[in-house]
Amino acid sequence: MPRQIYTEDHEAFRETVRTFLAKEVTPHYDQWEKDGIVSRDVWRAAGRQGLLGMAVPEEYGGGGQPDFRYSAVLAEEFTRAGAPGLAIGLHNDIIGPYLTTLGTEEQKRRWLPGFCSGETITAIAMTEPGAGSDLQGIRTSAEDRGDHWLLNGSKTFISNGILADLVIVVAKTTPEGGAHGLSLLVVERGMAGFERGRNLDKIGQKAQDTAELFFHDVRVPKENLLGELNGAFIHLMTHLAQERMGIAVAAIAAAEYLLEITTQYVKEREAFGRPLAKLQHIRFEIAEMATECAVTRAFLDRCIADHAAGALDAVHASMAKWWATELQKRVADRCLQLHGGYGYMTEYRVARAFTDGRILTIYGGTTEIMKEIIGRSLLG
Repeated sequence: MPRQIYTEDHEAFRETVRTFLAKEVTPHYDQWEKDGIVSRDVWRAAGRQGLLGMAVPEEYGGGGQPDFRYSAVLAEEFTRAGAPGLAIGLHNDIIGPYLTTLGTEEQKRRWLPGFCSGETITAIAMTEPGAGSDLQGIRTSAEDRGDHWLLNGSKTFISNGILADLVIVVAKTTPEGGAHGLSLLVVERGMAGFERGRNLDKIGQKAQDTAELFFHDVRVPKENLLGELNGAFIHLMTHLAQERMGIAVAAIAAAEYLLEITTQYVKEREAFGRPLAKLQHIRFEIAEMATECAVTRAFLDRCIADHAAGALDAVHASMAKWWATELQKRVADRCLQLHGGYGYMTEYRVARAFTDGRILTIYGGTTEIMKEIIGRSLLG
């Protein structure tokens, strides 16, 4: 079914993204996977190409284009290229809105130009060894010392953790406030007491640096409070819909691409003297996945259009996130099975997609959390 949510401008942008990937990403990606980290040069290249800060106002060096459909195109093409390690979606769609909507004028002028040029790589530090989706469990604390906050604690599973120059840290600023006693503090590279742990060894997305972060008596200037004091809970909830949509878009794009390459594979691969595609079981498998992808795509495109128009609510974003990511997981498993032994070999895209995509049902809120959000909205 022809998609109806994109204009000629969006498709022209798609070609720009494909050219960037072919020149700046794909030739180096295998090395980045071995290194466990991408180069800083590719971030600067993305900045020069206008792929960073697309929604940031032009006066701060951004593209001045808040239309989420451009972010969706970016997510789709990076997914098809098999390049999740360059976490531009995290930078643009998750951290960018915090800086543009919560930042003071001084903060915007200080941070956004580097954000858009690729000189300043960003991360958000929420998860802790003992606290994931439960914000009330956060133990990292910041004590008011007059002209600065004294920050202590640790975070884990932080994407861009090694490369990040600017980290938005969720910290407890009112000990008795629970989830409503949290604030967002911006920690910058070079601050005394800010240390990075090891680059964590994951089963997938190996080119994406994911690290532990440690804060030992870090003096964070009062000017680095982002948003309202004790307002982190509301700030985080406000921007979760876009984060979840970005993950959902990547998930359906991954499922569609896996179906595409597997369909071609079963046409070419022979068993018992004829192509796999001639076997009824194989045709049924392809038919089922194609139908599930088509139905999911129709819903996702509606959600993309709604979000671009500012009309998507948290419940439908949660529906999109859990359904699309669980679909990707099922499709990846079935497509690997249809590749047989070759599907287990890392040089085949289906193998890498199987491990790269497994995190999609976990980060940004697990499937179980998504269902809880939807259930509460319906049942109270």
